[in-house]
Amino acid sequence: MSLSVRVIPCLDVDAGRVVKGVNFVDLRDAGDPVEMATVYDAEGADELTFLDITASSGNRVTTYDMVGRTADQVFIPLTVGGGVRTADDVDRLLRAGADKVGINTAAIARPEVIAEIAHRFGNQVLVLSVDARRSADQPSGFEVTTHGGRQSAGLDAVAWVRQATELGAGEILLNSMDADGTRNGFDLDMISAVRGVTQVPLIASGGAGRLDHFPAAVDAGADALLAASVFHFGDMTIGQVKDTLRTAGHDVR
Repeated sequence: MSLSVRVIPCLDVDAGRVVKGVNFVDLRDAGDPVEMATVYDAEGADELTFLDITASSGNRVTTYDMVGRTADQVFIPLTVGGGVRTADDVDRLLRAGADKVGINTAAIARPEVIAEIAHRFGNQVLVLSVDARRSADQPSGFEVTTHGGRQSAGLDAVAWVRQATELGAGEILLNSMDADGTRNGFDLDMISAVRGVTQVPLIASGGAGRLDHFPAAVDAGADALLAASVFHFGDMTIGQVKDTLRTAGHDVR
């Protein structure tokens, strides 16, 4: 029994506003996060992901407020990431109204935090966000990056996913930094490589530009599909993506 493919809009949030750029630079304003979340809920999104891309301590209160207001308005699962460093940060976001919490840089710095969070809240709460790019320096051909793709973490992306899921990560958000914002399609080789080492749900992110990109990512091994600008700026709707997936023979909600 395969699970339905999930379609997830991603809201990159900076100081309480949704923004979108290419490869995490040249950001432009895309709207109010709570309003956009409400629209996506009505359009049939299966989940929503908020990424606080600046995640400075000054933005924390803004983020908790935004999560709370969104949780009051929409009733689909809400994942929040950005600046999460400890199990206590996860606790605060869950109390604010998040259903799942994404962790990235802090897990690279101290992998034990994955086990701590999973032990305290259950691994279904923990989404490991992996910003990866192609690299000849790593055995798999893919490396983990930090700082919005600007710095190499010196880790093989596939080996890191294997380690993190063994520690208790319940889901992987795999973002191709090479493809992010380009609209040239998901990195199918990367999806396939990661799928080969883990059975936890795999969310593909980075590169969606055409409707046919979505079924291709599922064929490569993705369980869920995340996109931002194509939804925010009206290039396609969630309904169109789901229709395309259905036509390709994939089960959707």
